[in-house]
Amino acid sequence: MPLIQAIILAVIQGLTEFLPISSTAHLILFPRLLHWKEPGLAFDVALHVGTLLAVVLYFLRDWITLIACGFGAHYPAKASAEEVSQHRRLFWYMALGTIPAAVAGFLFHHQIEDKLREFYIIGPTLLTVGLLMWWADSSKNLNRRIEQSNLGDSIFIGIAQAFALVPGVSRSGVTITTGLFRGMTREAATRFSFLLSTPAIAGAAVMEMPKLIHMQEMSGPQLPLSTLALSIVVSGLLGILVIAFFLRYLQVRTLKVFVVYRIVFGIIVLLLAFLHLGTAR
Repeated sequence: MPLIQAIILAVIQGLTEFLPISSTAHLILFPRLLHWKEPGLAFDVALHVGTLLAVVLYFLRDWITLIACGFGAHYPAKASAEEVSQHRRLFWYMALGTIPAAVAGFLFHHQIEDKLREFYIIGPTLLTVGLLMWWADSSKNLNRRIEQSNLGDSIFIGIAQAFALVPGVSRSGVTITTGLFRGMTREAATRFSFLLSTPAIAGAAVMEMPKLIHMQEMSGPQLPLSTLALSIVVSGLLGILVIAFFLRYLQVRTLKVFVVYRIVFGIIVLLLAFLHLGTAR
């Protein structure tokens, strides 16, 4: 893969992973329309690592607090007992919410990769989640903060995250939408979604690592290390900027622009499927 293609795809990943518009759909669409070769497993892992670094670095302080409290520490020292208890509960909600996606990924990852990466699948999923997002975003009762999250949020948002394995669904799109249906504020639903995505993204990278090592041993490096490193940096830096922007954006605005984007994008993808331009090579 030429360096410029790797950078373009890393930019797409960094811009779309944390917005509710499906990074997978964009990463499938662009190479096929431009007749680029499949980027390969090494590049896919690099993009996951870049995304993981973005969400870990942005929420590093949150995760340190959650992990420390989750395992019984009183952290930070100046926190009240109630705050520590909230952090402890949120940590275990995150752990529980990760299970559905982990199970689904273990059982169905290869089937999804082989059979569901077609435009006639991606188009309807973009439209369906877009309409659900519009419905949830229109609610007048979005008032629960992340400190008020509960076991039901963990279960339902965790199950929703499992459906994000299907291209076009969007991890952030479906989990934020579910959080809104649960009555969370837009910012709370998004923060919960991003925190919950951290172990899921890490798991996706770890799952692919043994296959990548095997391929490297059998046939040598798929891409130069410099290309992979640059892709990680680009997608990671853009990911951090997008997370910061999106959380601030939702403090004062709705998801309508993303609903419109998904619907228009979904219609375009369906038209491409109708014209037989979305068939895997």
